Amino acid sequence: MDPMNTTQSGMPESEAAAEARRLLDAWAGRPVRHHPTSFRDDTEPPAFGATPPVEQDDQRIVPAWAVGIAVASIGVGAGITGIGCGAWLVLHGLASVTLNSVLMVTLPFAGLAMAATAIGGAISKARSTITKHLYEGPVTHHTEIHNHTTTRGAFFARTRNEIR
Repeated sequence: MDPMNTTQSGMPESEAAAEARRLLDAWAGRPVRHHPTSFRDDTEPPAFGATPPVEQDDQRIVPAWAVGIAVASIGVGAGITGIGCGAWLVLHGLASVTLNSVLMVTLPFAGLAMAATAIGGAISKARSTITKHLYEGPVTHHTEIHNHTTTRGAFFARTRNEIR
């Protein structure tokens, strides 16, 4: 038997071809049946039926920690959105600032501060009294500092300063 001319089951190709021809001839006269793979019912369901409605209680149980996480995440999301909107408004406003607008806003305050400083300086100068200290006679000043330092230890040294 030649291995090049055999089928997977070990049948010679001539016998396999004869068997295939016999099977095809046996099924040749029968009609082909097509079976549907899906079905769609387009009729409208009735608005109400003979069966009364049944109460269906909500049986879901949500743990408290899951509710807490959900509420916290909504709060954090809303807070971050508010901060982002505020930052956008501030940056948008800063982008439209020019030197003239800064001067127009700050110059009146600078003028008021300068006037207040000048008035305060004038009042302070007017209220100040003139004091003169006159000393007569000999002045003697004696200062003696005795410093004694002691250091002990080789690896961890300790220094003690005594001022008398």
